Amino acid sequence: MKKRCFLFALLALLLCACTSKPPEEPPDAAPEEPVRIEVRVGALKGPTSMGLMALTDQGGGNSYDFTMVTAADELLGLLATDKVDIALLPANAAANLYQKLDHDLAVIDINTLGVLYVVTADETVTDLASLSGRTVLLTGKGTTPDYALQYLLSAYGVEDVTLEYKSEAAEVAAALAADPAAVGLLPQPFATAAQVQNTALRQAVDLTAQWDALDNGSRLVTGVTVVRRSYLKAWPEVVDSFLADHAASVAYAQEHPTETAALIEQAGIVAKAAIAEKALPYCSLTCLTGEEMKTALSGYLAVLHGQDPRSVGGELPGEDFYYLP
Repeated sequence: MKKRCFLFALLALLLCACTSKPPEEPPDAAPEEPVRIEVRVGALKGPTSMGLMALTDQGGGNSYDFTMVTAADELLGLLATDKVDIALLPANAAANLYQKLDHDLAVIDINTLGVLYVVTADETVTDLASLSGRTVLLTGKGTTPDYALQYLLSAYGVEDVTLEYKSEAAEVAAALAADPAAVGLLPQPFATAAQVQNTALRQAVDLTAQWDALDNGSRLVTGVTVVRRSYLKAWPEVVDSFLADHAASVAYAQEHPTETAALIEQAGIVAKAAIAEKALPYCSLTCLTGEEMKTALSGYLAVLHGQDPRSVGGELPGEDFYYLP
């Protein structure tokens, strides 16, 4: 009888243990912090990096290490040798690097659309047609400004335009200041800086507006953001987090130009914040992703390829060039 009573007591204890609730965590227990991956971001000092300013100053979902350089070749080298993870590059430079890296490169967003303006003090210059019979000063034969202008002149049927190439934007600005009848093609923020130095100058023709008016599906693209395809495969969530941070930073630049201009001066992109603030509305900062990015960029690269296949690395990038999250 004693043995049976002992067994019943033991069974009761086991049932109580099975039905009892597990101990609750203390109410003040803090949730675990998400792991913050450090991402190495490289960018050129210019319009393509202006949209990053809030991110460099305020941080974001990832931990970032930023490198700013002045030459595209230097940035290409950093990316090719795995010294940066994400880079903001000229659009055609990204297409060239894609070929050199055996397609181990993907574009994740367009960060800057068109920044090219025909600048002059001559009031008779009002559109592309008014350039007929004129000489236009610009930098870099065989560069994207050269290809863009030649494409638009051809698309609008404007003939008899002489292109005179200078070594740098400052040389174009100096020639415009010396001759009121001179006409030049300048990118931002150089176009705005030239106007600040010479108030007679004006932005007579916006090449972005002229391009968009063709309504051919492409866009005039200045800069894109790229990542090695191997890095994207290993860290897709980190790349997506960067895209969210980049979009927020661009929105901040558009909504807070004064504060962003101060950061631009601090970063050494533009010498004076006042010039940076005036230039910002004309810098076409954006963060285009997905199908919209692919349509705009593929059409632009097709235009460059039509002008000179070497401008995009000999052939157009394949479908794997475009990251479609």
